[in-house]
Amino acid sequence: MTERATAIATCEAFLTAMERRDFDLARSFVAVEALEMVFPGGHRFSSLEAMVEAAAGRYRFVGKRFERRDSWRSGEDDCVLIAGVLFGEWLDGSAFDGIRFIDLFDLRGGKIWRQQVWNDMGEYKLKAMGPKG
Repeated sequence: MTERATAIATCEAFLTAMERRDFDLARSFVAVEALEMVFPGGHRFSSLEAMVEAAAGRYRFVGKRFERRDSWRSGEDDCVLIAGVLFGEWLDGSAFDGIRFIDLFDLRGGKIWRQQVWNDMGEYKLKAMGPKG
């Protein structure tokens, strides 16, 4: 497996472990002492548990279907971009699907030290609320 393929596989395995809430496995892919996670709205987290706790007020569960992947080298980091769609269940029990996402990862020494996340979840919720009269 090439270095680029290995970096992509690491990020996919991390996302899959997070979806299953297997924190021990997810932690094996990250540089825990230097983890930086940046989510929509500029929300920053330095632990997996803090990120999941913050999300608990938004949805019951969320999953990701990967559609595109790319990897490249930038300085001393391996960078990985994974794009696709989110699906899951809102707090009221209704389902959602087809929400675009992009995750950008920076790895050093084979470990994820930064994850930056962009998605249309906020726009999706606004659209679902309909026009205000």
